[in-house]
Amino acid sequence: MSSGIEYDEERFRRAYADDFGSLLAYALRRVAHPEDAADVVAETFLVAWRRRQDIPVDGETRLWLYGVARRVLANHHRGGVRRHRLGERLRQQIAAAPLDPGSEVPERLAVWAALAGLTEMDREVLMLTVWEGLQPREVAAVLGVSPAVVRTRLSRARARLRGLVGDDLGPPGQVLDVLTAATRKEDR
Repeated sequence: MSSGIEYDEERFRRAYADDFGSLLAYALRRVAHPEDAADVVAETFLVAWRRRQDIPVDGETRLWLYGVARRVLANHHRGGVRRHRLGERLRQQIAAAPLDPGSEVPERLAVWAALAGLTEMDREVLMLTVWEGLQPREVAAVLGVSPAVVRTRLSRARARLRGLVGDDLGPPGQVLDVLTAATRKEDR
């Protein structure tokens, strides 16, 4: 039994050594970017490895690999169409989405600089709670910690951010939303 497996592996190695260059040239002529061609060839040889027992033994290996590559390319092109459509939908959603609260205040650069001064966890707790509108139990689920940890971190993060930004918050309407925004009352 192992001699059949070894034979299939040797057939695959030989196909790879003999036909890699031809398949790469084939793919390069059919895609817009060289890195896409490399992906197509890698996927083609992955399929060939999985189906190595099906690799022809009668000198038709290259043709068989071209057939596999052709199907991989078809999938690649269909994926490109799907990615383009998804990109269009996302662009429409982004255009219709409410603006980032930090983008409406003149001090937004100060807010981002202050947020960068927080630990990653404190920054994420603060942003998920205030900007995404999540309750502490929801933030806890996202971050994999307890709601009590979230509430403690949120309190500390606000205090740290206030310390980084200072107490001079400017005129009403120019207050850093992250410092003063009320969070939704949590359902317990």
